Amino acid sequence: MPSALQLAEALIARPSVTPDDAGCQDLLKARLEPLGFVCETHVCGPADFRVSNLLAIRRGSAPGPTLAFAGHTDVVPTGPLAQWASDPFVPSHRSGFLYGRGAADMKSSIAAMTVAAEAFVRAHPDHRGAIALLITSDEEGPSVDGTTRLVELLKARNEKLDMCIVGEPTSVEKLGDMIKNGRRGTLSGKLRIVGIQGHVAYPQLAKNPIHAFAPALAELVGTVWDQGNGHFPPTTFQVSNFHAGTGVGNVIPGEAIIDFNFRFSTESTADGLKARVHAVLARHGVEHELAWTLGGQPFLTIPGTLTQAVSDAIEAECGYRPVLSTTGGTSDGRFIATICPQVIELGPRNASIHKIDEHVEAADIDRLANIYRRVLKRLLT
Repeated sequence: MPSALQLAEALIARPSVTPDDAGCQDLLKARLEPLGFVCETHVCGPADFRVSNLLAIRRGSAPGPTLAFAGHTDVVPTGPLAQWASDPFVPSHRSGFLYGRGAADMKSSIAAMTVAAEAFVRAHPDHRGAIALLITSDEEGPSVDGTTRLVELLKARNEKLDMCIVGEPTSVEKLGDMIKNGRRGTLSGKLRIVGIQGHVAYPQLAKNPIHAFAPALAELVGTVWDQGNGHFPPTTFQVSNFHAGTGVGNVIPGEAIIDFNFRFSTESTADGLKARVHAVLARHGVEHELAWTLGGQPFLTIPGTLTQAVSDAIEAECGYRPVLSTTGGTSDGRFIATICPQVIELGPRNASIHKIDEHVEAADIDRLANIYRRVLKRLLT
């Protein structure tokens, strides 16, 4: 099989910080089109934030399921360059690891799925069903004009996806030890507590928004939102930012701005969580304004055809079976799950993602390609 490692190196060398694809998807198209993939590039978004989306589909010669791979060519910013041991956009090898921005999240997976598709099609040109790749350059950013646009396009065309593997880095201690068969939903709130600015020596002439919110915050922090279930941990509430004050010590602030987030299981709903928060604020008489952002609904793939095929492929390649998990953050799987009944995530180790000196074990890249190829063979032959 052609080297997925070499393709990963070529992708890392392209500085594709969100939303700039930097030519990564053209590199993939050049590999896929000669094998019969019909490739479409859809550029979406406003003029100052253009997003590149690649949809590539190869149809087999016999009926069967459509198996999709999904991922993103964009990466997060590098952070301070002086702190990197080597240039983040020059792929480098040290002690068996490949270093570079995007090595783990997720250019190695993109390379592995592309090379797996190449090898499978060459070995099985008359495969059944179809292979699809959905690749975006806006997963690390707002995620508004990326995978969502490809999903909308497929819906408009009445195109069906039966199964999808998202290449997010899910492995913990070793390649393939964990796959994600679902993710929690994410609901964020930006809360403005209304007060009256004044002198700290004359509190009777002011209204401190921090003091007004404190009892409500204590209740929100102490609330058990649900117990979770067999697939999801309990819903969590976290404050991420709390801003108030003028920067001096003798002024009562006139307002407080709080950012908070729920990661919620299927035991709760976004509307239900909103209602409970509003009830707490009302109970404590907090004068406020509150804007909500629903980042994604929870999704779950019940163990079945896809999880079995992926687990068997990992066992054949690595000698052990993975744990199924729904922990962690969100991914574009939440959008794909609206048109695809079986969505899982599988990629390399996630210990260094978004960090300085991001890296992945070099040997794992071709092993991951082998796993993906085994899944294709299991489901499309």
